[in-house]
Amino acid sequence: MKKYILPVISALLLISCNKIEEKIDQTVQKTTETVQQKAQQAVEETVKKTVSESINSLTNSQDVKFSQVFPDGGKPVVSEDTGKKFKFPNGSEGYIFKYKSDIAILLPFLEKQPSSDENKSDETARKIDGQSIIDKISFVSKFLPENTFDTSFLEDIKSDKNIEYYKLKRLPYNSTIIYNPKNQTVIQYVEVNK
Repeated sequence: MKKYILPVISALLLISCNKIEEKIDQTVQKTTETVQQKAQQAVEETVKKTVSESINSLTNSQDVKFSQVFPDGGKPVVSEDTGKKFKFPNGSEGYIFKYKSDIAILLPFLEKQPSSDENKSDETARKIDGQSIIDKISFVSKFLPENTFDTSFLEDIKSDKNIEYYKLKRLPYNSTIIYNPKNQTVIQYVEVNK
């Protein structure tokens, strides 16, 4: 009888150890899956929150007049001006304006605006190639929900070869100007450097 007890006990121990090992493997696998799911959920929530904050920042922008940012001393330089002030999630501010103006009057006016650091500011606006601007606007517009930002003008500036592009840095403002000479419409993006 002793001959049989030892092998039976050994076999039972081996089966028991295998079941314990199998149960440990299942527990580890289940825990790993749970941790991965929780991590994925945390990443998704963080991304949604960041995108939501960014969109809210842009959609909760404030109306602003051109003359509030660039005082004109009572001599209006632009007409039909509409603008928005917004804040990015990183805390930086910006403005976007759409108005009508003669570029021959507008550029000298902007060049004469006071600067917080004359050594790091441009004296004159420089004409630039607009492709990089078009690419940036196209890229950003892909991530915004519909009706957040009117991108219809993007098709106009892509197809019209007469559109002119300018950059002017008069600290704390860094302006990108898109000018349509046909109808004297200006779209100006102003980044505030602090």
